[in-house]
Amino acid sequence: MMITQSYLTDLTYKINGGLLESVYSEALKQELALRNINFKAEFKIDIFYKSKMLNCDFRCDFLIEEIIVLEIKSVKNFDEIHKAQLLNYMGLLKVPKGILINFNVKNIVHEGQQTFVNKYYEQLM
Repeated sequence: MMITQSYLTDLTYKINGGLLESVYSEALKQELALRNINFKAEFKIDIFYKSKMLNCDFRCDFLIEEIIVLEIKSVKNFDEIHKAQLLNYMGLLKVPKGILINFNVKNIVHEGQQTFVNKYYEQLM
């Protein structure tokens, strides 16, 4: 592998982003608990195929009140893979809503979140 300045910059960003994401995750756990919001954090999603559990490593950041999947990132920009991951988790967990949050922006409300709904949302009254 050829080491370039670009590679080094990208690797540094990935390391910093990963560290920040874990800090935000811990802070969010504390905040949700303080607000008495039920949640599960950083858990493995079981995948079944023809009644057999597959050895897949799908890990959901947060499942809020059993109805909202929350995935947190600390990245330059959301990629399509982030959206695909969230939509996949929503379908596997059969929940109606999902939220992507990017903590690596100046204004989370305007730049750092995307919300998605699916067929389970459409079934709600």
